[in-house]
Amino acid sequence: MTAPAPPTELLVCVKCRKGMDVPADDRRPGQRLYDEITARDAPEGVRVTAVECLQNCDYGCTVALRGGDRWTYVFGNVDEASHSDMLLEGASLYHQTADGLIPWRQRPEHFKRNCIARIPPLTPQTQEPAE
Repeated sequence: MTAPAPPTELLVCVKCRKGMDVPADDRRPGQRLYDEITARDAPEGVRVTAVECLQNCDYGCTVALRGGDRWTYVFGNVDEASHSDMLLEGASLYHQTADGLIPWRQRPEHFKRNCIARIPPLTPQTQEPAE
């Protein structure tokens, strides 16, 4: 029997402003993206979390995927009006992996072209010594 996959967290920067000045009384694009995502049902095992800043302010909305002993990915240039479903689909695919590496052909097209960073897991993968 296999153990269930550790939870996946989709982090959404709610302070993202797409490099624009935003009036104090208006929702920032990052907040609109978070609101759009949380208005939908998250895939099983995926939790959506608002974060204050992912330091990618000039490159559209930014999100990250992390969970368990998987690689963490940071994606930019996310559109707050049209990418919510794509992000939830990508989070589901990520959640189904043991290491966070979604096969290239299965990745949403946006993930292929807009990865800002890939961060190794905290627990390094053990490798067999070379002979």
